[in-house]
Amino acid sequence: MDVHKNARSCPASRALLVERVLEQGWSVAAAAEAIGVSRRTGWKWLSRYRTEGAEGLRDRSSRPRRVRRIGKRLYKRIVDLRHRRLTCRRIGLLVGRSRATVARVVGRVGLSRLRNLDPVPPVQRYERSRPGELLHIDIKKLGRIERVGHRVTGDRRGPHLAAGWEFAYVCVDDASRIAYAEVLHDQGKATAVAFLRRTVQWFQNMGVIAERVMTDNGGCFVSRMFRAACASLELRHLRTKPYTPRTNGKVERLIQTLGREWAYALIYPSSQQRTAMLLSYLHFYNHHRAHSALGDQPPISRLAMNNLVRHNN
Repeated sequence: MDVHKNARSCPASRALLVERVLEQGWSVAAAAEAIGVSRRTGWKWLSRYRTEGAEGLRDRSSRPRRVRRIGKRLYKRIVDLRHRRLTCRRIGLLVGRSRATVARVVGRVGLSRLRNLDPVPPVQRYERSRPGELLHIDIKKLGRIERVGHRVTGDRRGPHLAAGWEFAYVCVDDASRIAYAEVLHDQGKATAVAFLRRTVQWFQNMGVIAERVMTDNGGCFVSRMFRAACASLELRHLRTKPYTPRTNGKVERLIQTLGREWAYALIYPSSQQRTAMLLSYLHFYNHHRAHSALGDQPPISRLAMNNLVRHNN
């Protein structure tokens, strides 16, 4: 038997209470106080012993004596009503059961949240045929580091000043998965345009001519300045469907990888050191890190197959 860690009594202490009352002449109040329970609890265990014997001093099952089961027809009706997007309270009024009962049924079939009623959209994977055909761009917000924080040192003493934010601009080529990134100080339109121009030039130095660029609907990307920059660079600008980050899934996945293997992988004493590590990590990512979508080859292998660049391993 598992006894609760805060339990005041157990079968042995209850037996001791009964022994003291019936054989040693203690009062119920005194015997109950001795084992740390109330007088009412002492009378309860004494009564159980008199009616059931030593077996009555054991813990009983917490299962209710009566269980009102739900039939298959009612179960199905509750699920059908939930598929009509009715709330648990409304369903309970219609079927004559409590809201808690309906909530248990709904939770059992995984429909507690209304969003779970919508069918899961099918995964649509795509990959451009040649490098440069489509570049994915996104921005990741990073907390600026001024010193090692209390999560590492464990010392919460001293002032905690807000260090502010910096922004990792990330770009990945759809076909080759070649990645480029910079850490910049804001996410304004001028900064985004400057990053776009440097990115196109960086890919051009790699032998990749950019043709299209895909972004989300952030303010810097929907601005006239960004649109004009795309036109001057002869880029077709594609924007993702609102609130659908999976449309730009390749760069979203790259951001996860950067967070796990670069931004939060080490203890950086300052933002400058974290930024300095980005260049070496990108070299590792592009030239040496195995990519599952490329047959466990590094992204640079796609450029090598297209005879675009030469690289040293």
